[in-house]
Amino acid sequence: MARKILFALIIAIFLLQTPAAASNVSVYVDGEPLWGAYIANNTTMVPLRRFCKSISSDCAVSWSSKTRTAYVSADGLSITARCGEEYIVANERYIYVGKNSFISDSGVFMLPVRALAKAFGASVHWNNSSRSTTVTSGNGIIESGAEFYDADAVYWLARIISAEAQGESLRGQIAVGNVVMNRVASPDYPNTIYKVIFDRRGGVQFTPVANGTIYDKPADVSIIAAKLVLDGADVAGDCMYFLNEEISTSFWITENCSYVMTIGNHSFYV
Repeated sequence: MARKILFALIIAIFLLQTPAAASNVSVYVDGEPLWGAYIANNTTMVPLRRFCKSISSDCAVSWSSKTRTAYVSADGLSITARCGEEYIVANERYIYVGKNSFISDSGVFMLPVRALAKAFGASVHWNNSSRSTTVTSGNGIIESGAEFYDADAVYWLARIISAEAQGESLRGQIAVGNVVMNRVASPDYPNTIYKVIFDRRGGVQFTPVANGTIYDKPADVSIIAAKLVLDGADVAGDCMYFLNEEISTSFWITENCSYVMTIGNHSFYV
């Protein structure tokens, strides 16, 4: 009896220390199970090396312990992923991963399955009832940044992000970019980034347009934030407005809109 109790305790401790068992998630890549996946921060995380080898058998993966950076190369594809960075770079495309880039307790570099699948041009399907993720290879790898990004869009989006949110976190800068893009998509605003920035209906929409800082050279991180936004990074949802309440001289937003969240010095509203 004592041996059975001891054995049960050992199994229980093992399960508690194993993220995959604790999260009870299954991942399949082209029909084959992928070992070592688990859920963290409501995101399906997969081992970078194992995932890449599963979806592309001819890819090569290397690791720099000095910079904590993984390098993946396959036919026509190059991925750079630095542990702790909020994005990965695939063929010069910037893919947002947020805080979901870390080394697991077992020493494995984990990344969100959707970010890696996007790099390989694969689709991802989540089945809530079975708590499983299915990854299916596509017809090709991610399009290069040179082909995907519109230079004019990057130019102006980076400038408004930098002018409005330089010094804010990357997430805060992405949120500012999200607001601009939400306006571009709205029938109530002009349909280009440039026109949204310089929209003067009802007065100047953005302070940098009034004080001229919109023409300042954007910070490098703001250029990255712009590319992340253009590549689908979304932290602001449907927000259409933001302001720094400490320095704002107009409170139309706070009086007429619904508060959603605060990131750094900016509050965001719908």
